[in-house]
Amino acid sequence: MLINDTNVKSFRMTKVFRENTERINACDFNKNGDLLISSSDDDTIVVYDCEAGLPKRPIPSKKYGCDMIRFTRSGEQALHCSMKVDDNIRYLSLSDSKYIRYYTGHTKKVRSLAVSPIDKSFLSASADRTVRVWDLRSALCQGLIITPGNPVVDYDPDGLAFGIGIDSQIIGLYDIRNHEKGPFEMLKYECEGDFEWTHLKFSPNGKMILVSTNTSLILLVDAFSGVLLHTFTGHQNTKNVPLEASFSPDSKYVFCGSTDGRIHVWRTTDGEKLTTFTTDNTSDSIQCVQFNPKSFMLATASTNMVFWLPPVDDD
Repeated sequence: MLINDTNVKSFRMTKVFRENTERINACDFNKNGDLLISSSDDDTIVVYDCEAGLPKRPIPSKKYGCDMIRFTRSGEQALHCSMKVDDNIRYLSLSDSKYIRYYTGHTKKVRSLAVSPIDKSFLSASADRTVRVWDLRSALCQGLIITPGNPVVDYDPDGLAFGIGIDSQIIGLYDIRNHEKGPFEMLKYECEGDFEWTHLKFSPNGKMILVSTNTSLILLVDAFSGVLLHTFTGHQNTKNVPLEASFSPDSKYVFCGSTDGRIHVWRTTDGEKLTTFTTDNTSDSIQCVQFNPKSFMLATASTNMVFWLPPVDDD
């Protein structure tokens, strides 16, 4: 199905899953789009079968809590941050619900996790003002970048570079092979208002960077020139929630939730708002919105997980 204005506007709620009792704080599709994983403040990880439209057996994480859940590149394991006990990152086997490895070193909450699209490396950014480079196969940190402020991080889609958003005003671009030499580009932005960058995300085509905040402001930046292309506003965020905006697979649309149960959609070409979807519960904050990388399907997460699809053609 083509991703265009008409078809994006046709999204309808098709499945509502009530597996969680508290806020779903993160969700992620695997690269094949057949599975979705979520982490929740109720200390539960849930894997969903997107083709069958069913949740699989929940995986409890009562001792450590779970946040920032991310599939590894294989889709057979996941990484997540801790909410209790310590600030370690945990490497989870989904087949037997057992931990493979812990990654220790951060001394404050991990704010951002990014998995390499090409190899077994991943990045973590913490409130301890460090970014760490890891290899899934080793518990030892492979690289340490000290930042002057709170960082958020993401890989570019080719896996050859990564960006660090620093102190809610600077994006540093790094060569993954020479990150110890420092950024090859520093982009600075000064926007009015009191806000904090909460997520940084490269577009699937690698041409743009999306910066989410804890207010009703989203920045869209040209990844090459650093020019601020658009600011997306108008979505409610009265609770200063770290709303995670995301791209469509063709990079032409941006989706973001809100604290009044609505999902907002903007075009990246002209920055105009295309449409707004409404859930059944307008008092529930939609923190995470993800577009399936392979299918015309949207997932939105609040306390419940919701799958959105276009109407079924009876013909």
